[in-house]
Amino acid sequence: MSSLVERDQQVVWHPYAPPSASPLFAVERASGVRLVLDDGRELIDGMSSWWSTIHGYRHPHIEAALVAQIEKLPHVMFGGLTHEGAIRLCERLVERAPTGLSRVFLSDSGSVAVEIAIKMALQFWQSRGQPGRTRLLTLRGGYHGDTFGAMAVCDPVTGMHTLFERVLARHVFAPRPERRFGEACTDADFAPIEALVRENEASLAGVILEPIVQGAGGMWFYSADVLKRLRALCDELGLLLVADEIATGFGRTGRYFACEHANVSPDILCVGKALTGGTMTMAATLASEDVARAMGEGEPGVFMHGPTFMGNPLACAAANASLDLLEDGSWQGRVARIEAQLADELEACRTLPAVKDVRCLGAIGVVELHAPVDMSVVQPAFVEEGVWIRPFGELVYTMPPFVTEPEDVREITRAIHAVVSRIA
Repeated sequence: MSSLVERDQQVVWHPYAPPSASPLFAVERASGVRLVLDDGRELIDGMSSWWSTIHGYRHPHIEAALVAQIEKLPHVMFGGLTHEGAIRLCERLVERAPTGLSRVFLSDSGSVAVEIAIKMALQFWQSRGQPGRTRLLTLRGGYHGDTFGAMAVCDPVTGMHTLFERVLARHVFAPRPERRFGEACTDADFAPIEALVRENEASLAGVILEPIVQGAGGMWFYSADVLKRLRALCDELGLLLVADEIATGFGRTGRYFACEHANVSPDILCVGKALTGGTMTMAATLASEDVARAMGEGEPGVFMHGPTFMGNPLACAAANASLDLLEDGSWQGRVARIEAQLADELEACRTLPAVKDVRCLGAIGVVELHAPVDMSVVQPAFVEEGVWIRPFGELVYTMPPFVTEPEDVREITRAIHAVVSRIA
């Protein structure tokens, strides 16, 4: 065990871990798609650092932007002050987002972006003189973050937050869409979701969901027709549609935003993770002009939220640099290549006894097992194979950086097959 790990286990508390995390591996440096451990071993990162480092580590364009920014303005409060980086970032997000989203509220993390979206939805109706609309409808199998508002719209079982169930806000959970991505959603398929929306319409502020790809709640890819039908239903009933694209935004599914698969625009959109290319922590919540206008016209006339590090200039510089790298559209070809390779090479896992399903979309490859993995065994096994893959529950999955070359994708899929074979 390295001295770094020993020191860590005395004082550091890691996510979803006991006070002393194990197994644990110390990283000394990173570059491109590789992590270098303190013992010299190199690992191909198949996780994009929780889906964020889409351009790989230490991209020179992003680093140059950070160096230039830190020499000028590393931070300034956003209350009553502004700066070029934040303005330009918000302009670019509005230009690239689905039609109709015209205002951007910056924050620090994905969970907070969801909290902001929920508060926007509730304050929207408060401003409209309908304070009884305090609930959201969401889909089972969804995951939206770890803070209390976000936890309340996560799946009660797969969302990992059952411990807090008794103190969370009570929202409405519709069945997970069972039609897969690429399949049509029939009237009969949509009926259970529609029935719950109509039954609870009087108390609903809106619908919140992860478009197309449900992430940490199950890595499930569902029919784009569901999203189209929910948009139409929200329009009919005057409800807000909130899209959580924290995991899917900026190209992960093969489209810039997953909403584009269904050609729909939400009323509120959450982004994060890949926003800065995984270099700095930052997120954003985009809202339509109708939502923004309601905030300004109703009491108290302002949106009641304000993170200390909102609009941090360093994070804005990283985000603008990351958006620069996406501008030429070359990422689309790379993501399509990764998708085809993952689908081809992970298919061999389907015949393994431990495997329930294999599915791929964009730069996402998933091998679903019949039973949960033992992380104390599986995590070191992947490290021994020379890749960084972090499964959860029954899901062994990869979301590699968009710059991952075919030979490195091959190493990732080889390692997944090898470790899953061992499980079997």
